[in-house]
Amino acid sequence: MYSKKILVFILVAVFAIGTLFVGCGEEAGEGSVDIAYVNWADNVAVTYLAQAVLEEEMGYDVNVTMADAGAIYEDIAGGDHDVFLATWLPITHQDYWEQHGDDIDQIGPNFTEAKIGLVVPEYVDIDSIEEMDDYVDEFDGQLIGIDPGAGIMQAAGNALETYDSLSEYELLDSSDVGMTSELSQAVEEEEWVAVTGWIPHWKFARYDLKFLEDPEGVFGEAEDIYNVGRMGLGDDMPEVREFFENFYLEDDELHELMVMIEETGDEEGSAREWMEDNMDIVENWLP
Repeated sequence: MYSKKILVFILVAVFAIGTLFVGCGEEAGEGSVDIAYVNWADNVAVTYLAQAVLEEEMGYDVNVTMADAGAIYEDIAGGDHDVFLATWLPITHQDYWEQHGDDIDQIGPNFTEAKIGLVVPEYVDIDSIEEMDDYVDEFDGQLIGIDPGAGIMQAAGNALETYDSLSEYELLDSSDVGMTSELSQAVEEEEWVAVTGWIPHWKFARYDLKFLEDPEGVFGEAEDIYNVGRMGLGDDMPEVREFFENFYLEDDELHELMVMIEETGDEEGSAREWMEDNMDIVENWLP
């Protein structure tokens, strides 16, 4: 009987110690990281680059999940994903941040001096949104947009309401891929086209483009793009959070990666190649 009591005591003690260690979070380099992303060129690039570094240099398993921005903010706030690397502040994602920001960890920027607006090819003979009412036919009365949940689409909708010069235009829902396809075809045929565009994006490296002046400031000024995470990420995986505090790219670095992905169509392979060619940069991100 006495030996059975000792055995029970040992089992209870082992269980308690195991529970304690589970509660202390993952050890460095153990466990998985869930990254949510939107199918925007810049977000795709940084997501797959982060995956490459976390897996190859830090020993984590990484799951990437594509969704629209609204769903991602809800999931990050609810703890269903670990990180999202495309929070545009203070303007573009202001509404999402007002809804969910109190429940999300704003870790740090991965890009600065980002910009959104209406973009046209350089050969288009106007420079301002206020001039567009004289060229409705040339633009087919259309502004080519992306996915309707994007902050830039809300800004474009506000532009339609703000500018009399856009009263005869329609904003078309599409996607990043759809928008760039329309842009590519128009440039090839030297036709007029206006798209919802932003920096950083590979299209500025591929084509001669310009932002139309926005005198009413509907599209805002330069912004920062933040890495954000679920609350508690730093407690559970402090090494991962520290990595995302350090994870930042300059304009030429991100554009080089985006162009590689666009040319190869291989997000994961291009990200790993870029990482291997730029280990001097990558090493500054590691905890």
